[in-house]
Amino acid sequence: MEINAVAIWINNTFAGFDQWMAVWIHNLYTIAGGFFTPFFEGISFLGHDGIPLIIIGVILTLFRKTRKFGTAMLLGLGIGALVTNLCLKVFIARPRPYSEETKAFFNSDLYQKLWLTVGQNTESDKSFPSGHTTAAFASMTALFLVGNKKISWTAFIFAILMAVARIYLVVHFASDVLAGILVGIPSGILGAFLAGLIPNPYYQFNWGIQPKQRTE
Repeated sequence: MEINAVAIWINNTFAGFDQWMAVWIHNLYTIAGGFFTPFFEGISFLGHDGIPLIIIGVILTLFRKTRKFGTAMLLGLGIGALVTNLCLKVFIARPRPYSEETKAFFNSDLYQKLWLTVGQNTESDKSFPSGHTTAAFASMTALFLVGNKKISWTAFIFAILMAVARIYLVVHFASDVLAGILVGIPSGILGAFLAGLIPNPYYQFNWGIQPKQRTE
């Protein structure tokens, strides 16, 4: 399969950065003897097609106290998915690091060797940007902006772990992850902004889920 011009430019421009980050993060595997592999696979699963995050967002919308959190999350996720999965991935069509196309392009099997070491996780779509990272940063940025900043900043811990996981598992180049962050953060900001424009009756409406009443 021939790599298109945009993907070639990205490969060449970020070659050094991508390789350095892949090797540096792989040190986590070397130091811990594979201890982090199941952990990062679990983190990565939470971003699979955005579905677990969407489920969390939907659950949050069911309750008045958390409805704004869930709404902002879902809006951020939707915007991020539109930009990343439906536009950029399709247009750029960058092959995954572990692919034969990448091995042939760089005339190196570095990424394949790292990928074989950490478990041979595969993905069905293209590489740039990272959809998992976009979803994580979009949803967590929205949560951060809507929530109490003294606590809600911790949402970014999950987003950062997702970014590291995608490089660690060699399913993304570091530049894919960086692009996912650059798409995800504005998507989350826009999601939080749009959630704030929704009329208050939406947030006060009861979907039929009543808090348990105390009986004397």
